[in-house]
Amino acid sequence: MTYTPICAVDDILPNTGVAARIGGRHVAVFRVGSDDFHAIDNIDPRSGASVLSRGLVGNLGERVVVASPLYKNHFDLSTGECLEAPEQSVQAHAVQVQDGRVLVALR
Repeated sequence: MTYTPICAVDDILPNTGVAARIGGRHVAVFRVGSDDFHAIDNIDPRSGASVLSRGLVGNLGERVVVASPLYKNHFDLSTGECLEAPEQSVQAHAVQVQDGRVLVALR
């Protein structure tokens, strides 16, 4: 896998996300708590808008999710699964932190 640097760790506030483009693909990168990072596709499959990075981060049971700001569907940040409509799931991507920088590899 090829990791692409996205931003500094401190550029993402805890429990929020940022949007990035990697090779023309829209990716949402989330910081959960102080040191847990996740990346999923940023395109909301229901609307086609690049907005998932702006969603609310939280938990549904044991799952860490983001709620789409448009239709409120919940996406599991570890797997990309849409909990309300699995057929609308998105791709999850690998994330690493190195030397204070967040890096993402597309899957």
